Amino acid sequence: MAFCEGTVNSDRRDWGCSEEAGEKARVLQNQLTADQSRSTRKQEGGTPACGAVFIVVNAALGAGLLNFPYAFFVAGGVLAGIVLQLCLLLFIITGLVILAYCSQVSSKTTYQEVVRAACGQVIGTICDVLIAVYTFGTCIAFLIIIGDQLDKILEAVMHTSKGDASANSHWYSDRKFTISVTSILVILPLSIPKEIGFQKYASALSVLGTWYVTIIVIVKYIWPDQGINVGDIPTSPSSWMAVFNAIPTICFGFQCHVSSVPVFSSMERPGVRRWGWVVTAAVVICLFVYTGTGVCGFLTFGSNVNVDVLLSYPSTDISVTIARAFIILCVLTSYPILHFCGRAVIEGFWIRCGGEEVNLSRERRRRVLQTLIWFFLTLVLALFIPDIGKVISVIGGLAACFIFVFPGLCLIEAKLSEIQQADSASWWALVLCGIFMVCMGAFIFGQSTMSSLYQDLHN
Repeated sequence: MAFCEGTVNSDRRDWGCSEEAGEKARVLQNQLTADQSRSTRKQEGGTPACGAVFIVVNAALGAGLLNFPYAFFVAGGVLAGIVLQLCLLLFIITGLVILAYCSQVSSKTTYQEVVRAACGQVIGTICDVLIAVYTFGTCIAFLIIIGDQLDKILEAVMHTSKGDASANSHWYSDRKFTISVTSILVILPLSIPKEIGFQKYASALSVLGTWYVTIIVIVKYIWPDQGINVGDIPTSPSSWMAVFNAIPTICFGFQCHVSSVPVFSSMERPGVRRWGWVVTAAVVICLFVYTGTGVCGFLTFGSNVNVDVLLSYPSTDISVTIARAFIILCVLTSYPILHFCGRAVIEGFWIRCGGEEVNLSRERRRRVLQTLIWFFLTLVLALFIPDIGKVISVIGGLAACFIFVFPGLCLIEAKLSEIQQADSASWWALVLCGIFMVCMGAFIFGQSTMSSLYQDLHN
């Protein structure tokens, strides 16, 4: 889900003010490990295949794990949820392989550079905009998660239960206050610096937290607590549209495509076939984690499962409280990284539009201003959007663009450059595959966005 973890450029020389504007724009577009990949090659000879598997798994796993039990309920049960995942996984792996192929052909090392090289400036600019919007929306979702988990932790500390009037009688337990204070004291200071050097700790923490959540959900299904109210457990989808409503959550969970290009570029002996085995292994690992959480969480609560599965458990459960603390820590460290990626895209726009950096102080003022505007906009929206499902439906649709639309366009453009082979069956098959991926991604994006808007207006 979080596509920038462990890949943020931290070399001060790459952010100097004496470079040309065009070169700086290129460097700003390389925030996803171009220079880190080169230093890795120099020091260790490249990332081994097993290490690449771990990095891809880390990029995919994240807070989206909490929404999979509800996605299984929306899809219509265990069978429908698993089948839907398996069908999407075929295209998820295909998109990752296509990006690696285009990266190898174009010698580009980031997602947006590959799209720009393959599809031109217009599509490349659209890709930049969608990356900025996606990171912005994900930051909103992270703040909502912080508020949800802090509510439950405070209930446990204050020995109150949901619906108890005394739970909200204290000003310091108000949701808006807890989100604001936590984000201002922790997230904002971590978001302002030019370099982010703690991403390696955030990556390890994210993996540890997500695995712990999965284990807790499985254990609680095998040995359920007393008093859990299990709702109806559907065995089939209520309608075919219900299945499509679960797709954004799955796309949000498996979206690791933006970070896949720099991971591929950093590998020792990078090759498309070798990369195919790497991403297949990584996606299968993610499949087991997401399926274990989704199936066990859904069967534990049935139709009573919350959009955030941890909110369905009682606040008095110590093991679940620890899981909530893990998720909060993961989110607190992931927000600055995603913000950094979005800010780098905005800075790239500034440089390409002719905004030259005159001196270091001007760059610092612009960076602080960008950070403050980004942070307070996400904070205000998070305070007035209490349901994370509304955010997931939108950014999940954007994730479908990164998984389906842009890889499909890259495949079409790559095959059109080989027009002399147009009489072969494989050429036509790949072109049709690219067209199908673009159409499918556009449909998922449009359907999820319109569904979210319809629900908002209807409510």
